[in-house]
Amino acid sequence: MTANKPKAVVSWSSGKDSAYAYHIAKSSGDFDIVGTLTTITETFKRVSMHGVREELLDIQIQNTGLKGYKSYIPSPCTNEIYEEKMRALSETLKADGITHVIFGDLFLEDVRDYRLRQMEKAELECVFPLWKKDTTELAHEMIDSGLRSILTCIDPKKLDKSFAGREFGPALLADLPDHIDPCGENGEFHSVVIKGPMLKNDIPVTVGEIVERDGFIFADVIP
Repeated sequence: MTANKPKAVVSWSSGKDSAYAYHIAKSSGDFDIVGTLTTITETFKRVSMHGVREELLDIQIQNTGLKGYKSYIPSPCTNEIYEEKMRALSETLKADGITHVIFGDLFLEDVRDYRLRQMEKAELECVFPLWKKDTTELAHEMIDSGLRSILTCIDPKKLDKSFAGREFGPALLADLPDHIDPCGENGEFHSVVIKGPMLKNDIPVTVGEIVERDGFIFADVIP
């Protein structure tokens, strides 16, 4: 029964942290999770920062069984435009009875504080199921759960570009330099989830072209 549970959406970046936060929140039974919330760069039809194709995002959402809420932003996008887009979308969420937004943040205080401020303005509450978990333990917990993801975006100032397109798994964790967070929480890398307990079916993909754009390395993961 979900009648007495608060309605929530998960801030879904397409990557492992947001997907696993959804899994943990769903397992807790505390919320009626009804949708995903994703920012799309309109020019490229890709998930912002992660560089994931919108068609792959749509397959993910179908496999969660949730409703996909999307915010389309231009490229480049000012902070003012981004916040205005999110304000408009928050009105849609509230009209649908949604009161909470689930985030996959791990330990960055400034990012968490920003989300709290923005959601307070929108009269929505934040939920952080993974907050302050040890990221080494969390990385292995994700993998042990059956989650599979592929690195789609690399910051070459922090991590060698050869990691782009690799699967997030034990071999990758063993190869990460000691100064790199195992979950990439400092922006070292972003990913796309293709299998896991939060998806009804595995998503077959191939890794296509790897390109450098705007100072980042992107691997094109093709469904």
